[in-house]
Amino acid sequence: MRDIAEGLFTAENPPRLIGGREKDTGRIVFPCPPGDRFEPHALPRTGTLWSYTIQRFRPKTPPYSGPESFRPWAVGYVELPGEVIVETRLANVAFEDIKIGMDLEMTLVPLDPDAADPVLIHAFQPVGATA
Repeated sequence: MRDIAEGLFTAENPPRLIGGREKDTGRIVFPCPPGDRFEPHALPRTGTLWSYTIQRFRPKTPPYSGPESFRPWAVGYVELPGEVIVETRLANVAFEDIKIGMDLEMTLVPLDPDAADPVLIHAFQPVGATA
């Protein structure tokens, strides 16, 4: 497997997202924009669910497989304390168990587990969850 983009998360185990800290103001953003205005900044691994929805329709192909393999997934906004709110896939949690304010931690999951050459994306899961 390969990462979906270079410089999106750290290589350490467990990984952390790499945001950007604006040099003049200290404002944190995600992902880290290119150029000289921002410096890379490792974000906290844990946060709380701020909002979410369930993706129930198949996005365009490519990059996704055909309709026969489509499975809905949860998408959330996770607040990383004192830093930023990030959009992310929610992993290793049943849709009915998702609750605003739940404690989450970062993990890596394949974008499309059925792809011939899957790519890794960041996701957040309940603290202590396993695949």
